[in-house]
Amino acid sequence: MSFTDSYSNLFRKLLPAPFTIALVLTLISFVLVMIFGSGEIFDNSPSRLITTLDLWYSGLWDPKGFSFAMQMMLMLLLGHVVALSRPINRLLELLAGYAKDNASAAFLVTFFTIIMSLFNWGLGLVFGALFARKIAEKATAENWKINYGLIGACGYVGLMVWHGGLSGSAPIKVADQDQLMGLMKGNTFDGRLPELIPMTDTVFSTMNLVVVIILLSVLPFIAMLLAKKVNTSVPQVKVMRNVQGRKGELLGAEKIDNSVWIGRGLGIALLLYAIFRIYKTPEPWMLRFLTPDFMNFTLLAMAFVFHGSIKRMLDAVEDAIGGVSGILLQFPLYYGIMSLMQGSGLMAELAESISNISGDISFPLMTFASAGVMNVFVPSGGGQWVVQGPVIVETAINNGLSLPKGVMAMAYGDQLTNMLQPFWALPLLAITGLKAKEILPYTLIFMLLGIIIFSLALIIF
Repeated sequence: MSFTDSYSNLFRKLLPAPFTIALVLTLISFVLVMIFGSGEIFDNSPSRLITTLDLWYSGLWDPKGFSFAMQMMLMLLLGHVVALSRPINRLLELLAGYAKDNASAAFLVTFFTIIMSLFNWGLGLVFGALFARKIAEKATAENWKINYGLIGACGYVGLMVWHGGLSGSAPIKVADQDQLMGLMKGNTFDGRLPELIPMTDTVFSTMNLVVVIILLSVLPFIAMLLAKKVNTSVPQVKVMRNVQGRKGELLGAEKIDNSVWIGRGLGIALLLYAIFRIYKTPEPWMLRFLTPDFMNFTLLAMAFVFHGSIKRMLDAVEDAIGGVSGILLQFPLYYGIMSLMQGSGLMAELAESISNISGDISFPLMTFASAGVMNVFVPSGGGQWVVQGPVIVETAINNGLSLPKGVMAMAYGDQLTNMLQPFWALPLLAITGLKAKEILPYTLIFMLLGIIIFSLALIIF
């Protein structure tokens, strides 16, 4: 048995389901807070255990958390619905047509998933999942061998590049004129706090552009090499059903439900309004309109246009809804963890640990490392910036260090450990039918490459 096969089998034996991982992380957070938690919330409490439980409970049902969870679930659901349409199915079939074996399939899925994820993380995640499944469907139909776990990992690799792309939470937030001042609660550091950090200094900086080019060059090539070393087999994957309209005579209101004119007309009207909102956004070339709400609105419009009728669109929703069930259950657990780590002061202490190491090289590297650790417990780039951002800003300004570089260091660390933390893989697992233990052996290899690429970039630039 080869090393890659032994490595893969080890993970399949030892790694539990993602929901179990969330429960284990919750337990670890409980223990850490009980031992190391500090602050007034514990000083004024008669029972450390009850205070810890109260923190966890408040996070489970946090209204802001539920709002974000709904946004993310809709983005994944609507992306899946769009992908079930005939136009997108034809596009995926066209791209999959260039795959002739396991190696070429791994290269193609990795390359195009990275491209899509640089535009938008949700689009990249759904696209990568569906492209991986389409490859498996093709291999099943044509009776050629692939390693489906590796192909699925290639469809997930976009989550290791997204925060350096156009939808990156931290770069988008610091590019907003009001965000930095609000984050620092009005402290301008004697006028040294910039009003904003334009995306030309973060996403479009020389450092990040070089990183993107290297990722696009190295990761698909490594995926192709891995594909030549691993065991392969003919997968047994059924063709994903394309939603069809009702056949036969339509009666009364059924004509409205099945009308292509009504469905497409509604979709076109929504798309026109989306274009108007882009036009109305200040400096639209900065892509500030690409919010989760805008993405969901646009995906809803595309769902109507691509499926044609309301009936076909709703049938696609019925097929796709199972893909978000895992996220629905796990989001409250991770918001409970976030509440524990924030309320106890542990997350702030971890972030502040970088302030004692403030050299030109050590500052971004420590920011990168601490962001990676935080993301395991709180897999949310936006939530992580709220906690880690103030320390990054204060340390950079007080020590004359590069603030844009600190922002990107946090972004790189946040996206890196998505390859270790399977939370965002749940939609991909639902679409492909794979298990987390089947993709994680390969995503961890991508993560090791990411550590090298991101660290060297932060040192050299």
